[in-house]
Order: sequence, then C-alpha cells, then structure tokens
Amino acid sequence: EVLYALFYKRLKSIDDNEGGLNKFSKSYKSFGVNQFVDGGVYCKEWAPGAEAVFLTGDFNGWNPFSHPYKKMDYGKWELFIPPGQDGFSPVPHGSKLKVVIRAQNGELLYRISPWARYVVRYEGKVNYDWVHWDPPQTYIRKHRSPKKLKSLRIYESHVGIASPEGKIASYKNFTFNVLPRIRDLGYNCIQLMAVMEHAYYASFGYQVTSFFAASSRYGTPDDLKELIDVAHSMGITVLLDVVHSHASKNSEDGLNKFDGTDSCFFHSGSRGTHRIWDSRLFDYANWEVLRFLLSNLRMWIEDYGFDGFRFDGVTSMLYHNHGIGKEFSGDYNEYFGLDVDEDALCYLMLANHMINFLHPECITIAEDVSGMPALCRPVAEGGGGFDYRLAMAIPDKWIKIIKELKDEDWNMGNIVYTLTNRRCDEKYIAYAESHDQALVGDKTLAFRLMDAEMYTNMSVFTPLTPVIDRGIQLHKMIRLITHTLGGDGYLNFMGNEFGHPEWLDFPRKGNNESFHYARRQFNLTDDHLLRYKFLNEFDRDMNKLEEKFGWLASPPAYVTEKHESNKVIAFERAGLLFIFNFHPYESYVDYRVVKSLSDAVRYTNTSLSQASDIHLLWLLP
Repeated sequence: EVLYALFYKRLKSIDDNEGGLNKFSKSYKSFGVNQFVDGGVYCKEWAPGAEAVFLTGDFNGWNPFSHPYKKMDYGKWELFIPPGQDGFSPVPHGSKLKVVIRAQNGELLYRISPWARYVVRYEGKVNYDWVHWDPPQTYIRKHRSPKKLKSLRIYESHVGIASPEGKIASYKNFTFNVLPRIRDLGYNCIQLMAVMEHAYYASFGYQVTSFFAASSRYGTPDDLKELIDVAHSMGITVLLDVVHSHASKNSEDGLNKFDGTDSCFFHSGSRGTHRIWDSRLFDYANWEVLRFLLSNLRMWIEDYGFDGFRFDGVTSMLYHNHGIGKEFSGDYNEYFGLDVDEDALCYLMLANHMINFLHPECITIAEDVSGMPALCRPVAEGGGGFDYRLAMAIPDKWIKIIKELKDEDWNMGNIVYTLTNRRCDEKYIAYAESHDQALVGDKTLAFRLMDAEMYTNMSVFTPLTPVIDRGIQLHKMIRLITHTLGGDGYLNFMGNEFGHPEWLDFPRKGNNESFHYARRQFNLTDDHLLRYKFLNEFDRDMNKLEEKFGWLASPPAYVTEKHESNKVIAFERAGLLFIFNFHPYESYVDYRVVKSLSDAVRYTNTSLSQASDIHLLWLLP
C-alpha cells in the first residue's frame, strides 16, 4: 500500500506538472539536439550544477562560447539556432558536437549530451565523439510488430559476436545471416544485448555510456532499425536488454559528472557508487532522472521498434545493499523491510505502467535473483508490473549437479523442486544457461559435460565415446526438461543450442585484445561431419513441438513420478506426457502408463494395496 501510494503520488505529480506521462516520457524529442521542420535546431540540457552551458562543434569552428544556452528553471538550459540563409540546418548531419559546461569552479568541461543519439570512436582515439545524426532519408519501417506472444521462446543474442570471424560483427550480418537461423530454430523472440552504447566492449554492454545511442561499433542506427524490421517480417519479437540499474563512471564520454558535480543524475557520495561494479547509481527520486529513464524506454520502442525490454540488474535496484553478499531465504521481511529502495521500485512501477499504457503489446522481463514477491503482478494490484521474471535458480542448480554429483547421486525430487518452485501467479522465463554461464572463468553445460573431448571426438567418423555419448544425451535432456517444466517462457544464449565448445571472452588487455573467443562458431553446426548438428536439430525440434502444443502458455505441469532409485521423472503438461530417465545405466521396458488406480489393478493383476508399490505413471483424467 505504501509503495502504491508513492507510485500514485509521483504519477499524479507528473500529470499535474508535465501534462501527463505521455508528454513527460516524450522528452527525447526536445532534449539533446533536435531538428525543427523549418531547418532550425533546438537544444536543451539539464545541468543543475553548471554556471553556464554552450554548444560547440564543426558547425561553429569549435568556438566554445559563440552559442550559449539560456538558463531556465530547475537546472534546465535551452538554445535555439535558426536555419541558415539557404533554409538548411545550421548543424549538418554527420558533424561533431560537444556541450561545453562551465563548472562552479570555473573549469570548462567538454561533454557529450546525455541525450546524444549517435556516438563514434574513431580509430586511434580513446574516447567517443558525439556525431549529429540527422540523415536526409532515414530508414522507414515496413512491417508491424508481431502480436504479444503467449509462448515466449527467446534467443539471447549479441550482435558483435554473431559470426565465426575474429572481428566485431555488424547489424547487417545479424540481419541477413543470423535472423534466418533463429527463425529456422523455432525461436519467436530475440533479446539483443549490448546495444546501448558502451565505451568498453568487454563490459558486455553493461557499462553504458550513452543511453540513447545504438552502439556504432556494429553499424548505423538505420542498420539496427532494418534488423528489427526484418525480424518483424519473420514474426519475431525483439526485446532490448536495457541497463537502467547503473551507468559507466566515464565522464569524458559518459553521464558521470556531466555538470561538473558528483551528483546530477546520480546519488552523491558512497550511495552513488556500486562498490562491486565500480559504476554510478541513479537517483530514482529525482524528477529529471525519471524523465531521462522513462524517455529512454519510449525512444527505443518508438524510434527503433523494439517490442519490450529485459531489465538488467533489478536486484541491485530493489535494495539499498544491492543484493551484495545477500542470501535471500524467502522470508518476507527481506522484501518489505527498510532495506528496500522504494524510489527504485517506484521507478520500475512507473516504467511498466507507462509501457503498458502506451504500448500494451510490449513485454518486460525482470532479472531479479532475490524473488521479490509481486514483481510480476500488475501495477494496479500494487505489483511491479513486469510480465516475466528470469528463473535464475535453474541454471545454478544444473551447474551444481554436474559439478558436484555423480550421475547415480542425482536427486530427482530436488530437480523437480527447483524447476517448479515458483509463484503460480507470476510468470517465469526458464533457462538451462544464459550468457552468464558462457563467460570466461565459467563453463557452458556442454563444456562441463564433454570438456576436452569436444575438440577430438565430435566427428561423426570417430567412435562415439562414453563422454560424448553421455554429454550429448544429458545436454538434450537438461534442455527439454527445463523447457517443459521450468516456466512460462524459455531462453537460450546464442550458440549454446548446439553445444558451443568454448567460453566467451572479449578482447581485452588480459588476452592481448584477442577476438578468438569473442565469436560464435556457427560453422560447427553447419558442418554435417560434426556431431554439433544433432544438438542443433534437437533444439529445433523442441521449439517446433512447443509451437504446436504450447506448453509454455499452459498451466504448470502435473508431476506424476519422481522416483529416486529409478531416476525417473514424469509429468503431464499441455496434453503431453513427458518421461525422463536420468539413470546412468538402467533402461526400463516395464513402465506402464495408466489413467487410474483401477486400471493399474487390471493391468497388473494385483490388489489395490499392492498397486501402490508398482512404479506407474499417472495421467490426469
């Protein structure tokens, strides 16, 4: 009730002071540098700590003082530059710009606008340059977004590594080479990582420097718009992995110290810095921060055509301790005590309310490891408003089992418990592994199962060794039981569907800036002489079967068997019966599927008292 009251108060305040959430969240059309239809340019910034603000760049010969902004109320500044005598824009497309901030101590700071739509790092330079993006002919969308999906099968993707070549791959490569592959595999949704511009490639996109700029290392904004449009033509929904939980500490080409102060967009002092991520933390109670973040979401939907978001680092946002060193037991005091950051949770409620109100077809997913109750219930009920949350305990469980237990010690009841331990009124995205498990320092499931033999025994001409045989079968079984039993949606990280043999490591000083591991070797699954193709085909069949029967959109499964000594799990979902035999060496030919106990007696010629001792799989009537 307290949180909903805070949400309602902020929403009403936006209505009263800004003309409504629709107008408030459309601020990306007025802040930054925007073109007027008459050829003039309107510039607006929020820099409450600045003594003066100027615009400089190629257009004025880099004169730092010739174009001063006018000071407005509440720390805002504006500048109008009339069109040239020829009627054209005074700031040409492709020209470089900088905001000049005179700080309180008199220092001149050259900054990139927080609202910049395109930034580029030129060869030989350390920092990014702000490039004015206003092409005479921009990409025009041709296809509508798909309708909101009932069964969500997500292909988690990173454009830069989506090629076997040792280089940063492009939006164009993804559009023409990877999208057809995703469609063929039966995935109906893409989750694009590392799109919001980040100066450090090896951060995997999680140290954002320019929130409104699509990363230029893969191509132009129009290239990204084309990618999304082509995905829509294939009936594929496209989600953005959005990072509103923190920001890069960069000041030359980031948000940090934009106006010369320690605060501005962030909390000042220790509260404004994440001690593990070494990044800045937003002040979600600040009016202009709300404007900035809500407008950011709106821009990605309306300008680029994204169909929703996977919110990164939600646990860090929800708690003042950011979940650092915290083991969440499920005790409700952990979720509703003084450690909850009410301003952050209120922001998430506002974000989901705005998205649902303006674009109800959009989807939002929360990456929350804490299990915050009602995070995926409607805001009107006092919930967080997300459609789904990630079932983050599932991949951890599979790693723990494979890493610590012998095959004969696998606990069927514990596996079932982990896969079904979710609140029935909140939707979960299940996954056996995501990008987190593919990073260097960790191992993918395929690597854990088959390790070095993946380099020597994956040819169809080599004998099927016990390690490869076991690895391929368990890889399939783990994915299928996670897909069918683990949630209301399913996620896979690109390449893992065919058992990608190596981890992921971006070019950095520690590996001599090598691209060797920053690529996905799709050539392995395309090679018909290698066994990777079998895993790829199984993944396709699994998705196609779900597309036909829709178990992800069905009620949770009814588990009929989790037998420890036989290592058998059986359950019914969406009118299908799933039977898994996890025993390392026993096969069964005498399991009978029956509908009732009386059928058990009739089929086995035994008494009712004896029937309960027989291992039978029970279907729902």
